[in-house]
Amino acid sequence: MPPSLVTFRIRPDPPPRLDKALARDVPAEAALSRSRLARIIPEGAVRVNGVIVTDLKARVGVGDAVEIALDMAEPSHMGAEAIPLDIRHEDAEIIVVNKAAGMVVHPAPGTPDGTLVNALIHHCGESLSGVGGERRPGIVHRIDKDTTGLLVAAKTDRAHHGLQLQFEAHTAERRYLALCFGLPDPGDPRIRGVRGTSFEPGGVLKIQTELARHKTDRQRQAVVWSGGRHATTRARVLEPFGAPPVAALLECQLETGRTHQIRVHMAHVGHGLIGDPVYGGRRKLSRTATSQAARDAVAAFPRQALHAATLGFRHPVTGEMLKFVAEMPQDMQELCDILRV
Repeated sequence: MPPSLVTFRIRPDPPPRLDKALARDVPAEAALSRSRLARIIPEGAVRVNGVIVTDLKARVGVGDAVEIALDMAEPSHMGAEAIPLDIRHEDAEIIVVNKAAGMVVHPAPGTPDGTLVNALIHHCGESLSGVGGERRPGIVHRIDKDTTGLLVAAKTDRAHHGLQLQFEAHTAERRYLALCFGLPDPGDPRIRGVRGTSFEPGGVLKIQTELARHKTDRQRQAVVWSGGRHATTRARVLEPFGAPPVAALLECQLETGRTHQIRVHMAHVGHGLIGDPVYGGRRKLSRTATSQAARDAVAAFPRQALHAATLGFRHPVTGEMLKFVAEMPQDMQELCDILRV
């Protein structure tokens, strides 16, 4: 099948190099990112005034006629696997999935298969028109292997581009349910003394730090104060457990979406998540504040008690505002029930 052609003209005051000029002026519906343009320009996919140009730094002028030849998407190097999915929404552009615990989102050297991407490639089949020239879903955000909940993936280049812009601008709504040790109480002077923390109206705990890879353990993230990436989490107590409270159900809202953000931030303020093998510590519940059943259930909980419950964003093609809510998974529900006794 012959390649499709994207044609347009360069607008006034173009950037000084070809890849930047094309990224600025290419029609939005083509959804061609600068990184993809940087790949296809050297391959001879771009003509300016009828002449193939392969130099990324070439100059163009106002009114120059541009043609970009886009090949059909190639099959992905990642395999398709028939893994059951809990699909909450699907159309020609996007798919929203409620991910189960234990599933990695994207293949990596340690987990080359059995991932959400492998499952989506199988499920979507020919409806994947291609992302970045490859027939695969476009992943714009991730949740940890043992975290459950909602995730959106793109089925087309234009949807991928539109979703990326929203997540980069932090305009997508993401709210998590989490079970933590202790009670993040606005009246606790210890929390108020932790650097990067404050309380907003309604008792909402705001944690604002930078996050970077841990200096000695490359699998961990760490709070830093320079040289990292800005991260903001807000946490609101939905329900305390124990008398006096020794655990709490939280709603955590992400302003940014850094790796392990909620897990690191809650540990930073001394309220690590129950079941978190990396940041939660080896805490035990008080014998006088809870039942033996609650203590046993917390000690045996097999994963970080974290669930991506709410996901809201603007549809990247239609512009419609979408919002999805996934109920708390059974294991977290059962743990809450035991903690209430």
